[in-house]
Amino acid sequence: MAPDKPYRPNVGVALFNAEGKVLIGRRFKDDGPEIILPGLEWQMPQGGIDADEDPRTAVMRELWEETGVVHADYLDETDWLTYDFIACEDPTHRFAQFRGQRQKWFALRFTGEDEEVDPLTPRNGQPAEFDAWRWERLDRVADLVVPFRREVYRAVASDFAKYV
Repeated sequence: MAPDKPYRPNVGVALFNAEGKVLIGRRFKDDGPEIILPGLEWQMPQGGIDADEDPRTAVMRELWEETGVVHADYLDETDWLTYDFIACEDPTHRFAQFRGQRQKWFALRFTGEDEEVDPLTPRNGQPAEFDAWRWERLDRVADLVVPFRREVYRAVASDFAKYV
């Protein structure tokens, strides 16, 4: 990616259940530079921060849009982390103007019931991104994501290990 392009503002969610595992979803389609690779389709929910939106507001909106979850309590957040996209062949893609993503990750405690998790229902006009979900150990998630996200996931696992 061109170093002169900006990073897209983004939030990520480490949603912890009562057993200390985090919610992950299986991406079922590529999205330009946000690719999936066989065996590496899993990730924690994440999404863009709207213009003039506070990151804490954005994280709750993104969690709901991608999973249907509304019962979650704030625990902690990281400093800003970045990763670069892979090269995108489509100059008209919505992410083509960005080098990658600048993310603030949030640790949230899930206070609802598993039946609340529904990644297949579109919300706010956003298409579903995940076709399945599960609870996973935080220290394993970096091995389940695409390689260009691994360092961020390792940093998140280190920062939030106290919530496991």
